[in-house]
Amino acid sequence: MTTETSPTARALLALELLQASPGITADRLADKLGVTERAARRYVGILREAGIPVDSTRGPHGGYRLGRGLRLPPLVFSGAEALGLVMAVLDGHHEASDPTDPVGSALGKLIRALPESVAAQAEAVRRATAPAPDRSAARPDPETASTLVRACTEHRRVRIGYRSEAGSEWSPEVDPWAVVVRHGRWYLLCRSVAKDAVRAYRIDRVRTVEVLDDTVAPPADLDPVALLEEHLGTGWEYEVEVVVDAPVDLLERCLSRTLGKLTAVDAGTTRLVGSTSNPAWYAEQLATIPASYRIVACPELQEAARRVGSRLLAAAEHPFP
Repeated sequence: MTTETSPTARALLALELLQASPGITADRLADKLGVTERAARRYVGILREAGIPVDSTRGPHGGYRLGRGLRLPPLVFSGAEALGLVMAVLDGHHEASDPTDPVGSALGKLIRALPESVAAQAEAVRRATAPAPDRSAARPDPETASTLVRACTEHRRVRIGYRSEAGSEWSPEVDPWAVVVRHGRWYLLCRSVAKDAVRAYRIDRVRTVEVLDDTVAPPADLDPVALLEEHLGTGWEYEVEVVVDAPVDLLERCLSRTLGKLTAVDAGTTRLVGSTSNPAWYAEQLATIPASYRIVACPELQEAARRVGSRLLAAAEHPFP
């Protein structure tokens, strides 16, 4: 007798039908199983003998349904499925990384029920999240994210195919340290092999991942979230330097750290050094600074700032009627 027609297989199929269709009648159950009503009742009996509570109700509206106290069979997820589920929860509920939050507690229980190899990937991402939702959040491909998390866990070098927001493409070899969820975006925190420098790549812009044979060693004192914040503004195509006529503590309150590093020149002047793949976006961020400033490096940013300035001037030339 084949597995498909064995009593065990049919009993498990009966359990699945009872879960999917509470109140299913004996004749309907028999039809689904491809057996007689008597045989269908026998499979229900096998389930009861195995300790699975199955209640039955007589009458025209009667049928079978699972009783209380049923222990569901173990959930089986692939690495990509598990990480995709964690990603969806974290994107939709920004306190899910907090174990004292109800959703965070439930997510923790789910992770603990997963196989160890899969749970390790999901938990690594969960620990590196930050409760800061963003309307411009971009969820990456779960397979890509899963591969990168696994490379971080196994300390394996990777070659990624990357495309920037501006459309530039390159394939750097990097030593992956951590996958971090920050402000609604997923980043790969790593070391660029060619540049021997820390880099942070948006995973939704990673087109391909090739896991290499080389092993890597992340810093012993690595703080993924803090290091990511420090390096979000570095490593992009256009190097930027801006001098602002304002104290550094003021700019720290009004500018995102993704723009780059702020350094005090003196009590009333600050230097901003960073990089960007999108000069137009960077110019728009600079326009929010409540002080005068000078772009001393990056011709592309200077041109983008001229366009932003022209739009603002044009808007001011049309007074209310």
